[in-house]
Amino acid sequence: MSTYLLELSYTAESMAAQIKKPQDRLKTAGIPALEAAGCTMIGGGFSFGERDVIILFEGPNDQAAAAVAQVVAAGGSVKASKTTKLLSGSQWTSALRKAGKIAGAYHPA
Repeated sequence: MSTYLLELSYTAESMAAQIKKPQDRLKTAGIPALEAAGCTMIGGGFSFGERDVIILFEGPNDQAAAAVAQVVAAGGSVKASKTTKLLSGSQWTSALRKAGKIAGAYHPA
């Protein structure tokens, strides 16, 4: 399983609809969409500022994570979204070791 960070910003219309009918959209929309794609929510919450919702989830592969992002984008309730694949500590250090081996092959302009 891979870990992903999904950041969402609602449209003004979506925010207005939620003000009229308040509900926990993580429970009513987020978790069902994740589960339908074979993913599991690890955590998340609502914020204020540039992003309105942050979701941390695990998925079986990049295609499942992309499918979640595509469904959310197609729904029309978000104006912006960003999905970031996260590496574990061991994956990160493995990448660093590989970078050390190939560093001599890169020559910046």
